[in-house]
Amino acid sequence: MTRIKTKKPRRRPATALDVARLAGISRSAVSRTYTEGASVSPVTRNKVLAAAKTLKYRPNLFARALITQRSNIVGLAVSGLDNQFYPEVVQRFSEEFAKVGYRLLLFVTHGSAGPDPLLDELLKYRLDALILASSSVSSGLAESCRQAGVPVIMYNNVNPRSDVPSIAATNRLGSRTVAAFLVAGGHRRFAYIAGFKADSSSFERERGFSSYLVKQGLGLPARAEGQFSFDGAIHATRSLLKSPKRPDAIFCANDHMALAALQVARCEFGLSPGKDLSIVGFDNAPISAWPNFQLTTYSQPTERMVARAISLIRESLAGKALRGVHEELPGELLVRSSARLPTTGVVRSPTGTLIWTPKTRV
Repeated sequence: MTRIKTKKPRRRPATALDVARLAGISRSAVSRTYTEGASVSPVTRNKVLAAAKTLKYRPNLFARALITQRSNIVGLAVSGLDNQFYPEVVQRFSEEFAKVGYRLLLFVTHGSAGPDPLLDELLKYRLDALILASSSVSSGLAESCRQAGVPVIMYNNVNPRSDVPSIAATNRLGSRTVAAFLVAGGHRRFAYIAGFKADSSSFERERGFSSYLVKQGLGLPARAEGQFSFDGAIHATRSLLKSPKRPDAIFCANDHMALAALQVARCEFGLSPGKDLSIVGFDNAPISAWPNFQLTTYSQPTERMVARAISLIRESLAGKALRGVHEELPGELLVRSSARLPTTGVVRSPTGTLIWTPKTRV
């Protein structure tokens, strides 16, 4: 006779009520035990944790969100992760938010400038706040999210005409410093590889770089657009280096494009960066310090920028109005072998990094 095997009923996950019954306490005491900052006695906490361990209980964050109207999830929108600057930014945000009880939900925009599809996707989630670190999204998207009740911070992307809070590096000061560094190194034929036309960081970096050169009587730099992409920067660098008036110094709007410029200069034109020409980036992505690249770059103060962005998010969640808050944090020019060294101004930091500081204010 064939036995018919029957499936055992699937065991349902333990609930807070199950824990409360086993521990002999109220359900609210279980909730307080798992709520950061809530008042609960050590005896009660121990009872809850012991019962939870026995029942293999885990708090249901989605259920808690329905009660508290807080998901403890913050969204982060970036253009893409091929730019080596952004993986570090994502990791730092993730680590620092975790320290204060939040988790990160990543949105990759892939360079899409249209706000509506991303807005629809964002509002499907119960985000407590949103950080826009994508150069392709506008402050209009930030305003739409804020009208939907989601606090927004613009990161590394500033629109002074908007009252959406923003955090960025000192783009104009940094690019003026780069220009002063290249002039001090004896260069006379300059070029700039830009990102997107509408991107505030690229615009500010170009403006600072060009204005310093003009002020020094050196004229405007040659210009090409790399659109913040590796392939785009390859084509831009080729066009510049094929020019009859080949530049002897190229400043790129970010490290991602500067690495492409290094590749083209070395592999296609047989040039030696740091000798035949200088190439400088902006960001100090971790890869820029690798031995094969050794890229001179203006370093964004990522650690301080992330910390300040998180601080503003928490202030906003606490009810503080942050309209019109635009903050810029200074970085420093890190000197490596991709650029010619000036005779003065280069000092070694306590960490062993070479830094260039101009003699006079730029």
